[in-house]
Amino acid sequence: MLILQIIIKQWDKSQRTAAHVLERTNIPDRYPVIFPSAFYDFNKQCVIDPHGDDRQGGRLKHAQLADRKIKFDRFQLSLEDKVIAYFGATQSDKTPSVIGSLNNQWVQCKYTDRYSVFESDFYYWLYEEVTLNAICISEFNERVFINTEPAFVFEDFND
Repeated sequence: MLILQIIIKQWDKSQRTAAHVLERTNIPDRYPVIFPSAFYDFNKQCVIDPHGDDRQGGRLKHAQLADRKIKFDRFQLSLEDKVIAYFGATQSDKTPSVIGSLNNQWVQCKYTDRYSVFESDFYYWLYEEVTLNAICISEFNERVFINTEPAFVFEDFND
């Protein structure tokens, strides 16, 4: 079973002070996987556990591809070989970079980005930090991300 936990932190330019940064830093980067906020997807092959912000709505994008792979946000996960790969910000390169195996070990992936948003007749920057915790295990465990440390932490931070 594939378990994907995504934590999204979003803020605008007015929330870039030291106090706001400290507030965001104090938000956990892992949680227990609790239903009903968590849900099954992809014919119950996967548990998705979303946390955090979604200011514009519809932020979480995921799809099952024809080759038993899952596209989840900027990541591609193989149900066959239990490997996670990362597309990066531009996705102009159609080949994702392999991060590592999820087979009975969990991986934490983090990236930052910013988006130009048009809302209420003006444009502004929406900043974002995303954390994805992922593992493939044979039996569901709601504390899988709490009881152990990640086998590997992948980071793609833009300033």
